[in-house]
Amino acid sequence: MRVLLIGANGYIGRFVADRLLADPAVQLTALGRGDDADVRFDLATGSPGALTRFLDAVHPGVVVNCAGAIRGGARELTRHNTVAVATVCEALRRSGCGARLVQIGCSSEYGPSQPGSSTAEDAVPRPGGPYGVSKLAATELVLGSGLDAVVLRVFSPAGPGTPAGSPLGRLAEAMRRAMQSGDGELKLGGLGVQRDFVDVRDVARAVHAASLSAAQGVINIGSGRAVRLRDAAAVLARVAGYGGALHELDAPPGPLRSAIGHPRADTEHAGPVAYPYPDGCGSWQQADVRTARDRLGWRPRINLEESLADIWMEAACRI
Repeated sequence: MRVLLIGANGYIGRFVADRLLADPAVQLTALGRGDDADVRFDLATGSPGALTRFLDAVHPGVVVNCAGAIRGGARELTRHNTVAVATVCEALRRSGCGARLVQIGCSSEYGPSQPGSSTAEDAVPRPGGPYGVSKLAATELVLGSGLDAVVLRVFSPAGPGTPAGSPLGRLAEAMRRAMQSGDGELKLGGLGVQRDFVDVRDVARAVHAASLSAAQGVINIGSGRAVRLRDAAAVLARVAGYGGALHELDAPPGPLRSAIGHPRADTEHAGPVAYPYPDGCGSWQQADVRTARDRLGWRPRINLEESLADIWMEAACRI
């Protein structure tokens, strides 16, 4: 099976590449903007015609799109998450390769959920920010393209390679600094948020399974269990061997904020340094993963403690 992987150098894409390369039946070609891609091509600025000519030359049986942006303004997110997918869909429609498309979506497309609920694929999407809107628009383009296509809506990925700017990445970095300075207490904020964390290696397994399947439409990829960030912090402290006290700061007034590992401040004059939780999904998200089990034969294998241990190992090695 010849697979064209777009975005092989991204957080999820690196693990998808490793998973596909481990399959002796897969012949992998990487397309991206970096110098180490097999073929350099920028989906946000390249034309569908140019991509069509490449598809006709390589003739892949599957195209996996892991490319996209998670930060930036609305225009940048739209260019990299929506216009780029429009280019892929149009090129595949024009090409004679007949490739199947596996598109990586995200749980931010759903927006906030009712606490205690599990979000299934038939939930009405109500994204809470420009990132979720740009990814939902991409999903709608894929679903309306007429292609043989599946969208994997990935919930909160965790594990090795977790970006340092993500909530779990910031949590690990704050703990590393506390241990390095011998600080016996760590003040954290925004720990009441609950998310469905899924290991990035399990996500890669889901992509592999989707590439081989005939499933179409949207499929959730998550653990099926919401975890409070406060509990994740306690697990991280245990695997890190941090014996200090974890103090949770009261949330500042206004919209839900995450203020993990901010510096001490005079709280009489200024509130904690706060960052919006990046997905616009409110206080709760939990995936209904029955479709992935039934249509892909996929279940998560790696528990959150192992994912956090790998995040800590990378954080501890930073200078």
